[in-house]
Amino acid sequence: MGCTLFITFEGIEGCGKTTQVRRLADNIKGMEITVVLTLEPGGTRVGQDIRRMLLDSRNSNLTPLAELLLYEADRAQHVEEVIKPALEEGKWVLCDRFFDSTMVYQGYARGQDMTLIGDLNEKCCSGILPDLTFVVDCPVQIGIKRALKRNEVHMEEGQDRFEREKRDFHEAVRKGYLKMAMEAPKRIVVVDGTLNKDELEKVIFNYVRPFLAGGVEA
Repeated sequence: MGCTLFITFEGIEGCGKTTQVRRLADNIKGMEITVVLTLEPGGTRVGQDIRRMLLDSRNSNLTPLAELLLYEADRAQHVEEVIKPALEEGKWVLCDRFFDSTMVYQGYARGQDMTLIGDLNEKCCSGILPDLTFVVDCPVQIGIKRALKRNEVHMEEGQDRFEREKRDFHEAVRKGYLKMAMEAPKRIVVVDGTLNKDELEKVIFNYVRPFLAGGVEA
């Protein structure tokens, strides 16, 4: 179809973004488009080790700066090893979290210097920006309830450092995402994470449909 596309999914813990990024990938496969489905942190072998460190609840003393630098290290490897090559090969890349997560979690919620985060993101992303970002928004109490239920079934034991954060932290994350969406309305689309999975899937697909028609060159 002659165009590549880089789509990212963002949101608080338990918002449902991981389900939706997988559903979107399934929907566009077979449309003469090759899709690469990936995530941060953990989209590479090196990144998987970093992910375990970041999510390990035993690492409660991890400093905000160390946390930030680990995320950026994961991103630098991820961009060079996965995202950049896929886009250069004409593939679509769907990513579960990208640099917006760092701006929100480590910036708005952790209080790290936003200029520093911006500079690190710029360096680690090698000039690559998402063409479209979905923020799956839902109230914190709903997201955390879902996340804890999910963790009981699917998550490796102890990999819940962020779910253990206080509610104020998660509220700051949500407000950060909504603020960023207001500042970048051409790129960031806020969708309702309280919809049922099928309804939300349709909403997201309708935003992507114009790109499938080849009307936008990335």
